[in-house]
Amino acid sequence: GPGQAEMYAGLQELGVANGEDLKETLTNCTEPLKAIEQFQTENGVLLPSLQYALPFLDLHGTPRLEFHQSVFDELREKLLERVSAIALEGKVEERYKKLEDLLEKSFSLVKMPSIQPVVMCVMKHLPKVPEKKLKLVMADKDLYKACAVEVKRQIWQDNQALFGDEVSPLLKQYILEKENTLFSNDISFLQNFFSPSPKTRRQGEVVQKLTQMIGKNVKLYDMVLQFLRTLFLRTRNVHYCTLRAELLMSLHDLEISEICTVDPCHKFTWCLDACIREKFVDNKRARELQGFLDGVKKGQEQVLGDLSMILCDPFAINTLALSTIRHLQDLVGQDTLPRESPDLLLLLRMLSLGQGAWDMIDSQVFKEPKMEAELITRFLPLLMSFVVDDHTFTVDQKLPSEEKGPIPYPSIIPEAFTKFLQENRIACEIGLYYILHITKQRNKNAFLRLLPALVETFSDLAFSDIFLHLLTGNLTLLSDEFALEEFCTSLFDGFFLTACSRKENVHRHVLRLLLHLHHKVAPAKLESLQKALEPTKQSGEAVKELYNQLSEKLELRKPSPAEVTETPSMELPLPTVPTPASR
Repeated sequence: GPGQAEMYAGLQELGVANGEDLKETLTNCTEPLKAIEQFQTENGVLLPSLQYALPFLDLHGTPRLEFHQSVFDELREKLLERVSAIALEGKVEERYKKLEDLLEKSFSLVKMPSIQPVVMCVMKHLPKVPEKKLKLVMADKDLYKACAVEVKRQIWQDNQALFGDEVSPLLKQYILEKENTLFSNDISFLQNFFSPSPKTRRQGEVVQKLTQMIGKNVKLYDMVLQFLRTLFLRTRNVHYCTLRAELLMSLHDLEISEICTVDPCHKFTWCLDACIREKFVDNKRARELQGFLDGVKKGQEQVLGDLSMILCDPFAINTLALSTIRHLQDLVGQDTLPRESPDLLLLLRMLSLGQGAWDMIDSQVFKEPKMEAELITRFLPLLMSFVVDDHTFTVDQKLPSEEKGPIPYPSIIPEAFTKFLQENRIACEIGLYYILHITKQRNKNAFLRLLPALVETFSDLAFSDIFLHLLTGNLTLLSDEFALEEFCTSLFDGFFLTACSRKENVHRHVLRLLLHLHHKVAPAKLESLQKALEPTKQSGEAVKELYNQLSEKLELRKPSPAEVTETPSMELPLPTVPTPASR
């Protein structure tokens, strides 16, 4: 067919006979057998010793093709080894000259499946494949596919659109994996979204593939960062910030200094990575991180855009917020005010830089966001007063009560707290982490007291996937409370159900929680929840699927009709026989 002709066309250029030549020879000759023999002699393997060996193989019924094929395979292996060796020996200019000559000679045969691996191998070892050859490869889908990644990098670095097409499905896959983890049906306070260590996360398929695609190529690295920035701006999806940090640290693991030394965020990210591993910012690392922030020079403020993206990574925010809560507890014990703690102020500074990432990259105004004094002078002391309330209550419970009866747990929320959660992003983030903290401590009183403040929060942060993922996990520690009407009413009617109809993700998280804890919920409550959570026409597949799973589980729990009718009903009420005690 025409494919064959194209495949072998390159042989003629090299003065090697091909099928067409044999056809021509046979068409214009008088003695075909003689012509075939002559063609075999002229184009066979030129080794005198073979003259006698070949007829011997014929006797054994080994086809000539099979023999030539095995010789060819053997030679090709030798050639591939030789090419790889040339790429490492002699002076740099000389070795590349040899490879370029070889490429020139062999490129016309690149379509022959048998020769293609050799041509590809030569290109792979050339740091600069001639432009013309790259264009030919790029124009041919099959050739492009067969290329080594070393050659593709050379094509990509001057073709951003083509590189984008390769990277795009990987980025989609990455975001999908993150969302699947947040909505996973396994709910636990031990294993959550933030459990895997940074090292483990970097072994993920997408990070590894991107690392492989970039190699040591700074231009490709910059392109990926550009894609991530653009997507972060377009979608506000913070998982792109995680990938930005993971990619840099993956190159760091491989000691790719060509890239690490030119990324101005490298040392900051490396230090922060160690904090994320420990889920805590210790004093020594705090000093180091502060040094980097204070060291941003005039004229280099643009680096703040990158640093803010690194700090906007949920794993970074999680670490900073957990550290903030720990610091606040320590301050209560030391009788110190937040404004007197430089470590705490640094954590807040980094939190606001991270939370301000989108605005900074969007506005292209690179300066650190101003910290609101009220956050430090009013909001944090308020949180500390909650910690004190808990201590006081606990101590009161232990004191012998003199007729005064039990002291009730403070139930009102200071209005300022609710206002801060609505209007101040950093306050809201820290407030939410405080609520996660008391839930993890199984502190039901404090949880029920502060829960109403979550209905309206800054940009609906209390209904974001990461918070709800963590909250549902921590609520498993309070599973016994789900039997109580009051607790369920506060949690479901007072919080979750206020957003279910307008936020699909909240609907999903409630269903996840009930799938896990339905056996703990009082039957009457469960029934009303099942009605309230029924999917609407607008509900997505995920909600319908979860709802069906829940319904199936509840079906299995219902007692069978036989059990219900077991006790025969008596027509007449039995006369009550007074017992001796009640006389």
